[in-house]
Amino acid sequence: MNKQKIIERLKLPNVFILLLIILLSCTLLIFINYFTIKILSASRAYVNGESHYSKGQKDAVRHLITYLYTQDNEQWKLFEDELKVPQGDGAARIALVNNRPEYIIKNGFRAGRNNEKDLDDLIWLFKNFKSVPFLAKAINEWEMADGLIDELNFIGNEVYHKTTTSHLELEDRKKIHIQIANLSDKLTINERNFSSALGDGCRKIKDYLIYTNVFFVLIIISSVTIYYSIMVQKLLKTKNEIEIKNENLIIANAELDKFVYSASHDLRSPITSLKGLIEVAQLEEDPSQIKDYLDLMHQSLVKQDQFISDIIDYSKNKRKEVVIEPVSLSNIIDDAIAQHQHIKNVRKITIKKKILVNKINSDSLRLKIIINNLLSNAIKYADENKEETLISIKTFNHDEFHKIEVTDNGIGIKEEFQNRIFEMFFVTNNNKGSGLGLYIVKEAIDNLHGSIAVKSEINIGSKFTVTIPKSYGV
Repeated sequence: MNKQKIIERLKLPNVFILLLIILLSCTLLIFINYFTIKILSASRAYVNGESHYSKGQKDAVRHLITYLYTQDNEQWKLFEDELKVPQGDGAARIALVNNRPEYIIKNGFRAGRNNEKDLDDLIWLFKNFKSVPFLAKAINEWEMADGLIDELNFIGNEVYHKTTTSHLELEDRKKIHIQIANLSDKLTINERNFSSALGDGCRKIKDYLIYTNVFFVLIIISSVTIYYSIMVQKLLKTKNEIEIKNENLIIANAELDKFVYSASHDLRSPITSLKGLIEVAQLEEDPSQIKDYLDLMHQSLVKQDQFISDIIDYSKNKRKEVVIEPVSLSNIIDDAIAQHQHIKNVRKITIKKKILVNKINSDSLRLKIIINNLLSNAIKYADENKEETLISIKTFNHDEFHKIEVTDNGIGIKEEFQNRIFEMFFVTNNNKGSGLGLYIVKEAIDNLHGSIAVKSEINIGSKFTVTIPKSYGV
């Protein structure tokens, strides 16, 4: 079974499945990008909230230390106001953990000076991704920081109580100062870890998003490519079917023309003879002579019957895709050279023939296609900068195969193109051809159960070797 028949038996993927894959991939891509951006936006909101948390805590510490040494009530009021920022975020966290009503959670975030537009994203991210490692780590740091804020609030209340009810010695103030500073340092570490956890998570999400986008884009591109390939194959198949139908119509018309010609000449001639013999026999009285006329009539009828039988056999004979017959390679090569004499600068090219095998049994039409195209390419891609331009055509036998070599010293083919030159519409120079010549050559060789190989170097030249089995069935 040849390659073409194998390809025809392969079932093509359902185009509707491909379209569904493309649709689902695009939908998933949009869905994933939307929620990834939403996660990143909410993470950004938490980082922004942490900056307010950190600033509020540090300002509260600053005002508390100032109050510790000055007993300025304005500083105490500022301490309480600034401490409400991290306390508000802490209240929001506790409300989220305990599934409290949304308005309570939002009030906590508002107290933490979070942007009103970010509140829904903050709640959504916490509720849906609190178990995700990066967010769970950040929440843990947040919880520890809230505990330290409570300690800071307790120390502040003690300071306020002692300064309003008794006198604090300088040494006591220094101890409390150190205690506050230590708490502030611990909070700074928690706040830094909180931001770092969110930052690491965002970077991982970004990487996953890139990988996911690349994955789905590759799926979409692959599906579109396969879909395009299927449609091209269907178009080519439709085109081939139309061409076959046209060829059948041409054959049918040709057969009809032959039939009409035969009917008007070969069939009419014996009928005319019969009519003449009958008229003569009617006037003849000699029985022996009449018998001679009857013999002549019989001969005409036998001849006519044989001709009708030949017409029937001819109409039954179907045209084959490959016609194996004696072929002269030398004649085909000479015809190909003669057909290309009109090409510009062809007379500057020296074309050499080395015919070691001439008569073979093969399909003359396809051999003409192969040799014509290879010779045409060698002429088209000749190197005009060389002093002598050469093309060599050699035929010979090797084992059970006929070989045809077309060698030139032209511009050559880049190595990365050599595996693609037999693809449909692939061209190495848009000004030199349509990209169908070598594709047609490959198809013609495949129909003959053969193969083709190419060796080429840039500015050195190219050699195409065609191998055809001596027996078509091989």
